[in-house]
Amino acid sequence: MSETVLLVGGGGREHAIARAVAPDADLYACASNRNPGIAALAEETRSIEERDAEGIVAFAEDVGATLAVIGPESALAAGVADALADAGVYAFGPGAEAARIETDKAYQRRFMQENGIPGCPDFETFDDMAAACEYIDRYEGHLAVKPAGLTGGKGVRVTGDQVTKAAAKTHLRESDYDRVVLEERLVGEEFTVQAFVANGDVRPTPAVQDHKRAYEGDEGPNTGGMGSYSDAGPTLPFMDDADYDAAVEVLEATVDALPEYEGVLYGQFMLTAEGVRVVEFNARFGDPEAMNTLPVLDTPFLDVLTAARDGDALPDLAFDDRATVCKYAVPAGYPTDPEAGAYIEVDEESVATAAEGSGDALLFYASVDAREDGLYTTTSRAFAVVGVADTIADAEGIAEAALSAAGDGLRVRDDIGKPALVQRRIDHMNALRE
Repeated sequence: MSETVLLVGGGGREHAIARAVAPDADLYACASNRNPGIAALAEETRSIEERDAEGIVAFAEDVGATLAVIGPESALAAGVADALADAGVYAFGPGAEAARIETDKAYQRRFMQENGIPGCPDFETFDDMAAACEYIDRYEGHLAVKPAGLTGGKGVRVTGDQVTKAAAKTHLRESDYDRVVLEERLVGEEFTVQAFVANGDVRPTPAVQDHKRAYEGDEGPNTGGMGSYSDAGPTLPFMDDADYDAAVEVLEATVDALPEYEGVLYGQFMLTAEGVRVVEFNARFGDPEAMNTLPVLDTPFLDVLTAARDGDALPDLAFDDRATVCKYAVPAGYPTDPEAGAYIEVDEESVATAAEGSGDALLFYASVDAREDGLYTTTSRAFAVVGVADTIADAEGIAEAALSAAGDGLRVRDDIGKPALVQRRIDHMNALRE
């Protein structure tokens, strides 16, 4: 029997999911925006806001969906997975209560503490901003200041790195946060391991390093992610097998404490001189990290989805041992003052041939305004290109070539995946471990 899959969400992450699902199923998609890449792969796309559980359920019933994949955290927080399950449609994504591991950072840290999840930093939670400011004054080291709710990856302020303690206190006083988490600043190299989770099984994917800062050299404000890279294997150049295994053990311990969890569990880790620590968990694929892992997944993603739905053991995952480099093209002024409405000229055929036989070049649309006369920028990330090759350096060269074929007028962090930046990560960890 052919599967009918409903995809919720319209960003670059969801385009990567659509590309992984479409060859093996009838794909339908809904989102608040129209993603032209998803539209080209789907039988039908419908404009439905990602938090509109009732509208999404109605669409699922209209098309006879046999399962659903939920991309964005906003939909999970709104209980879309719960609503689909109540309507008899299996959703690969946690219900709103389990998704609190992402959507409520105060809950996340208490959950780790109460269940003995390894890698938890020292932390305190506050619903009184004056008390939080007093804690900042008392704390001897530096702190990560995190609003407890969702911020799209842009809400964290780190003293001693991004801001001074005085600026962090000003930020809290001027904010409208109900609750914040203050936790010890972790020093090291960040990396992500995403895992497919269902029926108590945890199937990890290769490690990825995301680049949140807006400008080259890791300067500027945080963004939703300017790009990322993975290596030809499960680890990254600055880590070893034991580091990767430690991260997977954290994910497994988390699932042991959340036995009903289903979907993607994303662990963002910091590799420190003392070992692997947890920066945060997400309850869905990362964006851009999905664009690194899904293109090299040899196991059909649909096999994972149907096993999860049917209560079977998840298949062991096979990956193509190639490196990937993802780079996002963003509108001028992003993220602080992005300019919307600029015309985007994307030659998809030129992007696809940029690899010139040395690998693959993939294009993933994210937030674009599709009009009758073409594509225009919004205030968010426009599209990403991913180079896939035997080495990170070769994959980076492919991504750069693909971007040059994708037109002008957008900004890119060109340094992502370049040998000098990767070596700086290696040197940093070597120095910390001395």
